[in-house]
Amino acid sequence: MPADPIGAVKRELLVRQLDSWTPAALHRSRRATFAQAYAGPDGGAADAALRVFTEFADLLRGRRMTVLTIADRTEELAARHTATQPELPAEVTAHLMPGDLSRLPVALKAAGAAGAPVLAYLDATGGPEPDRDTLAALTVGRPAELLLALDPPSPSGPDLRRTLTEAGFPLVTEVELVADAPAEPERIVFATASGKRLDAFKDALWAVDEYAGVRYRDPGDPEGHLLDISLTPHPGPLRRELLARLATAGRASVTELRQFTAERTVYRAADTNRVLGALLAAGLVGRDPAAGRLGGDVTITAT
Repeated sequence: MPADPIGAVKRELLVRQLDSWTPAALHRSRRATFAQAYAGPDGGAADAALRVFTEFADLLRGRRMTVLTIADRTEELAARHTATQPELPAEVTAHLMPGDLSRLPVALKAAGAAGAPVLAYLDATGGPEPDRDTLAALTVGRPAELLLALDPPSPSGPDLRRTLTEAGFPLVTEVELVADAPAEPERIVFATASGKRLDAFKDALWAVDEYAGVRYRDPGDPEGHLLDISLTPHPGPLRRELLARLATAGRASVTELRQFTAERTVYRAADTNRVLGALLAAGLVGRDPAAGRLGGDVTITAT
């Protein structure tokens, strides 16, 4: 078991996200920017992220990838960053800069990130959440997406979903990482404008290795049940959340419920049909039309 199991989950999730984002970004554009910033120790994530680009040497030919790393510079982090540089393809330019998350807008501008794909990983655990200007600066990317690690929200904290939406990220989802005591839970937020990229994040979320003592919690589940990391997660929280959604709305199409699942729960959109099938079999919801394939235009009603 890793000394910091939550850190290990975050690191693997970042690597998996880069594995899916990099080919998509380079297929779309001849240049792209990956930015990572840490409020505290990076836990080895910074150089693990850098090493991902060694796997894409062929794809990077004729293209340019800029990697920005912002952290309180330590000799240990600088040594790791320097040691990783010789492994990188020539098309990757990596910069290590001292500072905190608020330096990101200036760094993106200096790197010429505007108008091309941008992925940012901001680990704000142990520090303040990134402010509105920092989040808005990321949308110079075309397209832009954000993976954000945070401490659990306080009851009086700002509405991060609204802030991200207003900043230019219309699709937002989140999950809590919960480890055995005495570790504090942490929160992962993903924001994008692309439904395909949202689906890719959810696939990565459930594909990470199952680290002992770390489970997921759906922030929208009123019962707060903990979920083992699995390719086939327990459907209980999604069942409750879909029933609550239908109790409020009365009816919704399968497409609407899939979108609700993708954005407002920890589950994948594809998990919706599996749970709806069980709810229909149990007579807990109805459908129109009453027979046939459970397609996106089928209406599900509360009973």
